[in-house]
Amino acid sequence: MDLTVLAYVIYLAISVTLTVWVARTLSSNGRIFLSDVMHGDEKLADAVNHLLVVGFYLVNLGFVALYLKTTDTIDDAREVFEALSVKLGVVLLVLGAMHLGNVYVLNRFRRRGLSDREQFPPIDPDDSTPTTWAVGPKTAGA
Repeated sequence: MDLTVLAYVIYLAISVTLTVWVARTLSSNGRIFLSDVMHGDEKLADAVNHLLVVGFYLVNLGFVALYLKTTDTIDDAREVFEALSVKLGVVLLVLGAMHLGNVYVLNRFRRRGLSDREQFPPIDPDDSTPTTWAVGPKTAGA
């Protein structure tokens, strides 16, 4: 068996497994976060979560497929490990970047949702908040 083909098979198996694991982890843990962002609307949170997972799969598996080809010839086991380490390292970096991108976008949604909730002042505009501290220097007898 050609060692290049063996490297391809190992690369695809590990890359697809990592992509599925990361997507499932993000989906299960991100659902709670999305529910908060969507103000408790569970159906909307599930729909957005599903769309994010589908997009995550498409981008990452597309990258894995495009990055499959190698121009180097692989003649021995050492070169198999070297080729795999480079390819899997890049895939891991892309998965990490996608994760950070998702967290950034979701955090932006959450911040916008929190600012929408806080648009009303805590008291009526005509009222005032009484102060509870004394004004002026303390006296020795007080």
